[in-house]
Amino acid sequence: MNNIIEIKNLTKYYGKLKAVDDLSFSVREGELFAFLGVNGAGKSTTISVMCGVLTRNGGSVTVNGRNIDTDLTQIKSELGVVFQNSVLDSALSVKDNLEIKASLYSIVGKEFEKRLEELSSLLDLGDILNRPISKLSGGQRRRIDIARALLHKPKILILDEPTTGLDPQTRKTIWEIIERLRREENLTVFLTTHYMEEAADADYVIILDSGKIASEGTPLELKNRFVSDYITFYSVSEEEIKKLSRPYEKIRDAYRVSVKNTEEALSLYKENPELFKDIEIVKGKMDDVFLRATGKALSGGELNA
Repeated sequence: MNNIIEIKNLTKYYGKLKAVDDLSFSVREGELFAFLGVNGAGKSTTISVMCGVLTRNGGSVTVNGRNIDTDLTQIKSELGVVFQNSVLDSALSVKDNLEIKASLYSIVGKEFEKRLEELSSLLDLGDILNRPISKLSGGQRRRIDIARALLHKPKILILDEPTTGLDPQTRKTIWEIIERLRREENLTVFLTTHYMEEAADADYVIILDSGKIASEGTPLELKNRFVSDYITFYSVSEEEIKKLSRPYEKIRDAYRVSVKNTEEALSLYKENPELFKDIEIVKGKMDDVFLRATGKALSGGELNA
């Protein structure tokens, strides 16, 4: 796959504060790319530079082969952005909000009606098109935010904390829509999120800390690098678990043993097949990866030693 975003040695200062510090990374076309970090890590600053909202102090930004210095207008036409805080006009109807946004891209008349019909079908907007934004639920507003970002058929969809505050079912619906777009339109999705299970589904993850990359890789690579897997043994006695000669943790009616990876779990099985009658093997979680990589919780707090 080709790189659709390339950022090299990006630097951004706010006075003496270096919000983004010599940052370099690339995003492949069609992938789900997750950008993780506590508040103030540099995520929003990087996105704002990519979108041309902020100027940078150094480095280069290329989007779909275009340089931000010479082709900013074209770059903006290929980006769709869903901000953490909705930018919809609450006094206007859903259709009016979308029509005003579409007009900025010269999508008017029959062309707008056709695009509205497409998005209405994709996002199930039919029953709410004429309702004022103020009368919509949080999940409905989020669908309108996504429709607004997709009006001009961008190649890259930037999602800044897209599901914050939404209930689990609505979050699931939003992600089903996003995955359908990726599958059917080869849409590249650039995600920032506080929900680690969303990052776990990404194709590639960058963990940002104080404007620098703390770690990066696929979710599996990061889990293997920073956290252990766990085998939970059921229907065994503590005496039997002690035979494994490794640390264990008692949890209700089971025992949990840490292993480095699946290979080590298989080795244990070969040595002690009688204990593997009723087990569960779980990979380490992305929450733990983030904590180990940065020493910080996503709420912004430092880890205690």
